[in-house]
Amino acid sequence: MSRSLGLALGFAADRLVGDPARLHPVAGFGRTAAWLEQRTYADTRLAGAAHVATLVGATVLLGRGGRGTAATALATWAVLGGTSLDREAAAVETLLGRGDLPGARRRLTHLVGRVTDDLDETGVARATIESVAENTSDAVVAPLVWGALAGVPGLVGYRAANTLDAMIGHHTERYERFGWAAARLDDLLNLPGSRLAALLVVTLGADRRSAVRAWRRDARAHPSPNAGPVEASFAGALGLRLGGETVYAHRVERRPVLGDGDSPVAADIRRARALAGRVQVGAVVVAVVSALGPTLGRRRRSRPR
Repeated sequence: MSRSLGLALGFAADRLVGDPARLHPVAGFGRTAAWLEQRTYADTRLAGAAHVATLVGATVLLGRGGRGTAATALATWAVLGGTSLDREAAAVETLLGRGDLPGARRRLTHLVGRVTDDLDETGVARATIESVAENTSDAVVAPLVWGALAGVPGLVGYRAANTLDAMIGHHTERYERFGWAAARLDDLLNLPGSRLAALLVVTLGADRRSAVRAWRRDARAHPSPNAGPVEASFAGALGLRLGGETVYAHRVERRPVLGDGDSPVAADIRRARALAGRVQVGAVVVAVVSALGPTLGRRRRSRPR
């Protein structure tokens, strides 16, 4: 019961106030990870695996000390990023609406790692919607899943792994081998959350049939096994066409086309944000009910017959 209540309260705190403005524990973890990397880096998969195991393992052990409603609520608030995601997407939407394409490109860098300098309005809108879709899964649905399954250790352990993937899980000369374990662990941990997110998009989106069709047809060709289902289902549900060439600083990805609709424009960002909000609410309901399951089962078994 305390786990369910803590998840609900932490989700509400994120919706009301967003991320902690100062002394964010995720930022502190990132600084610790960067400090350790400077001292232990080696261009091997083994070194990277040891790096990930040390940091994620230590975080999970620390999380085991957090019990009860208050600890779960605090951890949930700290690891969720739904409100911050929506604020950044809304800022890009506003700039595009004003006709400030250069400003929208600059603000978009808060959401994506791709090169934004040459994007037109469609490119900026597409990147924003893809980020809203992927990060709804990564920053909200997946941590709630792990919070429901494992409480505070699940919440903080997931966020540690996801943060390491963002830091070192890249296809660059430095991280191709050292970041391999971080990327694979993040893929594994995001598997249940991404499928739940895609299912919620299908359930709560305006066009369920198109969402299912895009998910089944297009997702498997996406380079990410977890972003693919979520982005494809978003594309179908919104009646948009996402995907295509994506330029990063060190490489160009030619991603599959997702969905059958029109190319996105600024007004479509608002629709994507609204869908993401519904998915997030659906996810916390699923998480709360799932966390309550063992308690309800024990109560049923304890009733006199």
